[in-house]
Amino acid sequence: MRSVTSLNLSTNRLTGDISSAIGGLITLVSLDLSNNRLQGHIPESFGGLISLEFLDLCNNSLFGVIPKSLEKLSHLNYFNVSFNRLEGEIPTKGCFPNFSSTSFMENYALCGPPRLLVPPCKNNIHKVHKRTVLQALSYGIPTIGIVVVLIGLALMYRKCQNRTTTRPIEDDLLCLGTWRKVSQDELSHATGGFDESNLLGSGSFGHVYKGRLSDGMEVAIKVFNLQREGAFKSFEIECEAMSNVVHRNLVKVITCCSSADFKALVLDYMSNGSLEKWLHSKNCSLDILQRVDIMIDVAAALEHLHTGHPVPVIHCDLKPSNILLDEDMVAHVGDFGIAKLLGEDDEMKQTMTLATIGYMAPEFGSTGIVSIKSDVYSYGIVLIETFTKRKPVDESFVEEMTIRNWLKSSLPKGIIDVVDADLLRIEDEYFVDKADCISSILKLALECSTELAEERKNMKDVVVELKKIKQRFLNSIKHV
Repeated sequence: MRSVTSLNLSTNRLTGDISSAIGGLITLVSLDLSNNRLQGHIPESFGGLISLEFLDLCNNSLFGVIPKSLEKLSHLNYFNVSFNRLEGEIPTKGCFPNFSSTSFMENYALCGPPRLLVPPCKNNIHKVHKRTVLQALSYGIPTIGIVVVLIGLALMYRKCQNRTTTRPIEDDLLCLGTWRKVSQDELSHATGGFDESNLLGSGSFGHVYKGRLSDGMEVAIKVFNLQREGAFKSFEIECEAMSNVVHRNLVKVITCCSSADFKALVLDYMSNGSLEKWLHSKNCSLDILQRVDIMIDVAAALEHLHTGHPVPVIHCDLKPSNILLDEDMVAHVGDFGIAKLLGEDDEMKQTMTLATIGYMAPEFGSTGIVSIKSDVYSYGIVLIETFTKRKPVDESFVEEMTIRNWLKSSLPKGIIDVVDADLLRIEDEYFVDKADCISSILKLALECSTELAEERKNMKDVVVELKKIKQRFLNSIKHV
């Protein structure tokens, strides 16, 4: 493995310490060990990964300090150790000034600069105090003067504290947890006064705008329409769900803004829009490998929601418009407005909120019962749509006919009759290989979208199966 450039062991059940031998892989560019059960320290030897650009260790049980040796990694542009048990001072040199607070979330014993939204390090505080006292003594400030100054500062602090605690909640724009604070005025300025020219789209509970924050970061700002019934609850659900999960294939919530009459989420901006746009716009097209990769990304996101966190999350409204693509065409699942969080002993929940017609599992639509298998059903329908370019509410589906029934009855007659015409043509160079690949994917989609929830696959198996299908296709066209 001395020549390996990418190592992804994420979302398994790996336990024990991280091998220090990994530090010898000097050609390694990307290392992902996230969403496992790893313990122990981050190896000091990681400072030897001189080519490393991407390091994700989030959602493990790592403890100890972040090694200072990582400051040597001059190419590192993505670093995530959130949701561990790390402690001590966050390094401040090398690549570390480029990282934001999201790289270090939920490590309650870390300390460092205020911009990372962690407590200041005690050693630094002691040094500052010591230096201040020495300077005061060297200039001969009388003891009584120091006492007077301290008393004055204490009175000012108490006054400010009282003002903060008595300020009306309507004017207090808060961020979730320790996220950065942002005001309604800043969001308004970032979007040109929520100008229509910056409107990216509209949903059930509000509008999404493109914006640029004061630090230059491009973001998507989801503003909730509080006049709509359920908007308040949707905001709370989305905040709760997204504060509990972090994954590369989930749309990252940067922060939120909440007052009595204004609520908004600040999200990562996805420059390539939604899967909906790429499937159904005339000016957009996706090849077979792009579609497979997108659906692998979506499956990985759902697998993490269902099994990668102590509190399972049911998305409840998976559809192409909620699957967003970044500049590298990596898919991110977003819009958790009607998501459900399961308790420790829960396998399902009942809800009065309905999702989008056509993507809802049968038990969801008829009884309001949702489970992680409801998401699997929706995934199966999206998988069918991605490779057939047929929406589940297509006009050709009349009476009892559904997109799944149509596919199940049509697939035995030949793949060419069901697949997106832009994806497969008889004259294609790799027609047989493409047809085999798409047939396997559509059969998997049928297994995900069975009527009975207990017969559906789980998302971990779906991820594995899709990756196998992709590899078989790549191997087949390589040997032609």
